[in-house]
Amino acid sequence: MNSFQLGVICLYALAFGRLAYGQAEKGERFLCTVIPIGSDSCPVPPEPLQTSSAQEEELRNTVMQLRETILQQKETIVNHLGTIKELTSKLTLCESASDDSGSWRKIKQDTMDDVPRDPNDTVYNLGKTMQTLKDRLENLEQQQMRANVSGASFPNELRDLLQSRLGDLESQLLKKVNELEEEKSQLYNETTAHRQQTENTLSALMNRIKELEKGNNGFRSPENFKLSLPLRTNYLFGRVKKSLPEMYAFTVCMWLKSSSSPGIGTPFSYGVPGQANEIVLIEWGNNPIELLINDKVARLPLSVNDGRWHHICITWTTRDGLWEAYQDGQRVGTGENLAPWHPIKPDGVIILGQEQDIVGGRFDATQAFVGELSHFNIWDRVLRPQDVLGMANCTSYMPGNMVAWVDSDVEVFGGATKSPAELCEDRLFSS
Repeated sequence: MNSFQLGVICLYALAFGRLAYGQAEKGERFLCTVIPIGSDSCPVPPEPLQTSSAQEEELRNTVMQLRETILQQKETIVNHLGTIKELTSKLTLCESASDDSGSWRKIKQDTMDDVPRDPNDTVYNLGKTMQTLKDRLENLEQQQMRANVSGASFPNELRDLLQSRLGDLESQLLKKVNELEEEKSQLYNETTAHRQQTENTLSALMNRIKELEKGNNGFRSPENFKLSLPLRTNYLFGRVKKSLPEMYAFTVCMWLKSSSSPGIGTPFSYGVPGQANEIVLIEWGNNPIELLINDKVARLPLSVNDGRWHHICITWTTRDGLWEAYQDGQRVGTGENLAPWHPIKPDGVIILGQEQDIVGGRFDATQAFVGELSHFNIWDRVLRPQDVLGMANCTSYMPGNMVAWVDSDVEVFGGATKSPAELCEDRLFSS
């Protein structure tokens, strides 16, 4: 019996002893002793060795650490195997692509000259054909030279044919180039003309915008317009944006045209708070034209309802209430005691074509002006007769220093209109 067999017998004996006598106490262990050959029985097992609790805990920790280390190493090995497999697959693909890259580059190089050109590119086709013929002609000339050296003959007909064909192609090429240059020049000219036309249109538009911003509605100058009041209503009128200061004298001049009957109505009125009839010029019903100042009345010897343009002026001064009336440059009447020593009150409203019952409103259709007005001006002084005559016969023009006839200062309402009217043109005096 060898030592291994003896050890197994001892283990069995130990196991049998533990089953027979119970589990050894905690902290004890058994030792097996080898039995010499020829011995009759196993020796009595020695007393179990006592181990400390600290040593047992240390052994347990060591075992746990070894187990964790083994598990980590196993996981690392598995990851490395996956990485190796992936790299092996990529390497295989790279090797496969490397085998095909040479042939692909060759195919690409071989097909670069076969890229189709635009068949409509006549210049390119002619140039390519001409270059081919030149090459062929050079080859033929070289062959002829070699033939001459060797004593052989070369057909001149073929050479002449190629030269003729080459000349034709050169002519076609030059013709096509010239056509392209002409088309380019024509296109440039058309573009230049279109750009110039566009710039002119924009310039005209900008000028028009500037005129509108200045208040010029297409009139040759700001004062060359007329106000049209074609119906006898209580809603057609014009309004002057400016008012009057306190005045001790004034002159009012205007061009007017009317054929209304009976009476032309009210060419203008000036009303102030507390007195709607501060200054009024009116022809109402069968009465003559009247001038009202602070509701005081003076009858004027004017006759303007013949449908023709007339220039009229009225002057007044607070001193003794003196007044004068002019028609077409001539003084036709004068008087006094019209609201003497009464100053014209300021900050009122000037209405063209209507008589005011309250300041700026409550118009009466029977008193409305029917016709056309132009060049309505007011001065804060009495004009001289020669000044009035100069405006009437168109030798001079004096805009009013208190109210001037300017497009931007006249508003229209209710269907009243403003339209061009050149001063002193023949049509102003036509019927």
